[in-house]
Amino acid sequence: MARVLAGAGRDAQLALIRAHPELAGKAMVDQTLTAESTGEQNRAGLTHCTPEEFARLQDLNAQYQAKFGFPFILAVRGPRGTGLSRQQIIDTFERRLHGHPAFELQECLRNIHRIVELRLNDKFGVEPVTGNLVWDWHEELAQFSDAGYLEHGQLTVTYLTEAHRACAAYLQAQMQACGFDHVAVDAVGNVVGRYYADKPDAKTLLTGSHFDTVRNAGKYDGRLGIFVPLACVRALHAQGRRLPFHLELVAFAEEEGQRFKATFLGSGALVGQFDPRWLDQLDADGITMRQAMAHAGLNPADIDGLQRDPADYLGFVEVHIEQGPVLNELDLPLGVVTSINGGVRYQAEMIGTACHAGTTPMDRRSDAAAAVAELILAAERRAAQDGDSVATVGQLMVPSGSTNVVPGRCQFTLDLRAPTDTQRDAMVADVLAALAQIAERRQARYTLEETMRAAAAPSAPAWQQRWERAVTALGVPLHHMPSGAGHDAMKLHEVMPQAMLFVRGQNAGISHNPLESTTSDDMQLAVDAFARLLDQLTTDA
Repeated sequence: MARVLAGAGRDAQLALIRAHPELAGKAMVDQTLTAESTGEQNRAGLTHCTPEEFARLQDLNAQYQAKFGFPFILAVRGPRGTGLSRQQIIDTFERRLHGHPAFELQECLRNIHRIVELRLNDKFGVEPVTGNLVWDWHEELAQFSDAGYLEHGQLTVTYLTEAHRACAAYLQAQMQACGFDHVAVDAVGNVVGRYYADKPDAKTLLTGSHFDTVRNAGKYDGRLGIFVPLACVRALHAQGRRLPFHLELVAFAEEEGQRFKATFLGSGALVGQFDPRWLDQLDADGITMRQAMAHAGLNPADIDGLQRDPADYLGFVEVHIEQGPVLNELDLPLGVVTSINGGVRYQAEMIGTACHAGTTPMDRRSDAAAAVAELILAAERRAAQDGDSVATVGQLMVPSGSTNVVPGRCQFTLDLRAPTDTQRDAMVADVLAALAQIAERRQARYTLEETMRAAAAPSAPAWQQRWERAVTALGVPLHHMPSGAGHDAMKLHEVMPQAMLFVRGQNAGISHNPLESTTSDDMQLAVDAFARLLDQLTTDA
């Protein structure tokens, strides 16, 4: 149905959108809505708006219609199917009112598809029971957040904080409740669950993802790849079924590198890449990683023993929310990943001369911030030359900056990614050459520390084909795509075959953002695909 609408043309799409009633609009007041629309708006509480809420919705309807020429459409039953709150609806309305017209047209169509999906579920008596459970697990885990963020309703979980340890305890308890035979927290804080095979000498399938987050994050990045296999083991345990291979699920403790400069710490430890120098790094509060580990009851002396022997493993598979707009735009719930981009990250500082902003002529300045601004534009131009390379300065700070002082220092990060190592390295060389040239011309100097280097990770053909067969067996159109984000699979790729499955994100696929979302229906499909992959491996064995 989504594909028919996509091919119908703009006029037909606009006619469909305009045929929909406004939220809490005249049709609701006059009681002329269809039974389905009445039920949906009632479930979201729109029939019980306060006078203030009703007035706000009417104003938003009028503004939206005037700006875009069609009504605002939102699947008010939400990603879980149980209904958004009135405040969530108003917040979404206000946010989307600032959208681009082309984007809003597509967003209305995507919400129509979600409405249809839910109505079809109702008509055919379909309920994504396991998907709902996985969705609920995400909500429960999201209750833990670092101090300073929790109070503002923001999700932030950084390495070995109190919230991080609470997440680990929650995951450990869930693994035990779902039937894993052995569950433990390892020497770097990974939560490791093992579901044993019917034969003790069998090989192991490794899976998992990370549970730490960026600051003010979404609920699904990484965590979806923990809960999907967890749901599959729960079903296996309930059936009393054993596989011909061990299943090892690892909830990686640190992938984002937010508290310490130690990206992929959790998965890196499994491939023997824990850098002992990390232990003496300081966080923003002056606490070393060694002290944080000791406080969490971890012993750095045991880290070397975490390295896995690839000969014992079949491979590594990871399920992940897409973190991009592609699947959402295509109205496809799943995507098979062909490769993960290689990346390099740097922590850097430009050092010029701090001087008076009023008395120093423009041609006498060595402005550190202006130099970095020039570098940002140079990196942007260079990445665009390749079409599929990306360059980002995600952090930018002038320490002790003042309105009337020319910046003498500017600290920044640099993140460079490309589909192949050769392409990435060529871009890196050009951007660093530009950095040197800009500093020289502006009479500044700089420091540059490489904090992460990850090779591009193409999916192993046999494992990619297993995901393809699993998706196709579910009746989902097959779509191949690369991943521009970094994943724990990149580290495991260095020692064993790996392949990833993407799950569609809502809200244009936004990630590293509180708006990051997916539906319980799509989660159900991810669980079903993972279960089918396990079945394939069982048959192969």
